[in-house]
Amino acid sequence: MASTSVSPTSARMCWVRRFADPKQTSDYLWYAIQGRVLSYLEQQKEVDPSRLGATGYSYGGTLMWHLGTDPRVKAVVAHFGIGYTEYWRSKQVWMYNVPYVEPPRSPGEEIYLAGIAPEAHVPYMTAATLFLNGSNDHHGGHERGLETFKHFKPGVPWSYAIQARGHHDTDKIEHNTKFWLEKHVLGKDIVWPEQPGSGITLDAEGVPELFITPDSPGNVVKVEAFHALKNPSSFQRSWRDAASVKQGDRWIAKLPVLNVDDYVFGYANITYETTIVRSTRFEAAIPSQLGKAKATDEATSNITSGGYSAWTNIAELEGPKGIKAFRSNNGQRGSSTEQLHDPKWKAPPGASLRFKFYCTEPQTVILTGDDHHSAEIEITASDEWQEMTVPASRLINRFSQKPMTDWSAIGKLRLQSKPGFDLTKVLFADFNWQVTDKKCPAAESFRNADETGCRGARHERIRGGGIE
Repeated sequence: MASTSVSPTSARMCWVRRFADPKQTSDYLWYAIQGRVLSYLEQQKEVDPSRLGATGYSYGGTLMWHLGTDPRVKAVVAHFGIGYTEYWRSKQVWMYNVPYVEPPRSPGEEIYLAGIAPEAHVPYMTAATLFLNGSNDHHGGHERGLETFKHFKPGVPWSYAIQARGHHDTDKIEHNTKFWLEKHVLGKDIVWPEQPGSGITLDAEGVPELFITPDSPGNVVKVEAFHALKNPSSFQRSWRDAASVKQGDRWIAKLPVLNVDDYVFGYANITYETTIVRSTRFEAAIPSQLGKAKATDEATSNITSGGYSAWTNIAELEGPKGIKAFRSNNGQRGSSTEQLHDPKWKAPPGASLRFKFYCTEPQTVILTGDDHHSAEIEITASDEWQEMTVPASRLINRFSQKPMTDWSAIGKLRLQSKPGFDLTKVLFADFNWQVTDKKCPAAESFRNADETGCRGARHERIRGGGIE
């Protein structure tokens, strides 16, 4: 059989191969295997077959959407897994593309979406289903993933929580899993709040705002609201913190925009006294279509003007001379931000990236833009803050081996340790865009942050493999 030679991930290419039988996909095999594993499990003397639940992470999360159709399973928790990453992401068919166009589907694609993709099983699920995802995890489906819940059978419990700026991690909402399984598998008396209401409207002055109406507002500990601009690709959005204010039994968060004709996105996480977290829907609106909208935001060259919350794996602190900074707390994965996808912080054409750093031991750091362009940056030791300016041409594309053309095309930054060095020993601060002053040879130099202009700057050339 063709299915026996298919790897666990090759179903993602099913529409390319134009298969004619669902049994040709590896997903089909996994669905059959997990059913047999369940049969084996319920026959063990240590197992109560009337109280079976399951959790799955990544591809295991994908499997939960089929396992949840088995009436023997009382509850499932799916981390990330949903099938919208297969067809829709590969063809970049985002829900908020302007204009929105769906390309014709091949016969293989039609079969996959109708019978193999995880969302195809949703109308037949009987298990109580909890979906945990990160707002920037490209495996999870995002808006389309949440649309899935409209197709559950009446009476089947479901819930979801979305970790803001989360990639393949749900550490801040993971505790929901324990409560969900205890409630729906063990039958414990745990009160699970209902789905909160939400929406985007204009305030009296025309500024977009997100309203959040949680269930049992008296038991709410905090409401965290987030908003993003323009980008139709959900996993590439830069989610900003949006301060929420309680007004009666609902919370309001302002969503300032740069252009009233571009999409604004918003959602919120509500934390209850029990520590259970529920997320609102992903809301989206074009402000000018809501009424007389007003743009109150503006672009800035200071990338860290809003703080460092958009960076992953960091600890914020106050460095020498009282400068607010951050230190990466993950020497292996490093730290990254997708903040540059936000038009507020997008690089102007021709700009260079400038930042401050403080380190008393020499280090080599790999600076990467959008995963494909990188440069090795030499961090010299000093008892003072230092400053570095990096033009786009210093980053080299790992495929073409050609210099990057412009920072304005980049949406993501990453800082990582070169093997043998330790990124966690470096403090970073004040990332900003600088339009190169060609009259000043120090504009591309590596210099002490206390020096100004060209005077006293050390002229060193940053190259793809370090500093000469």
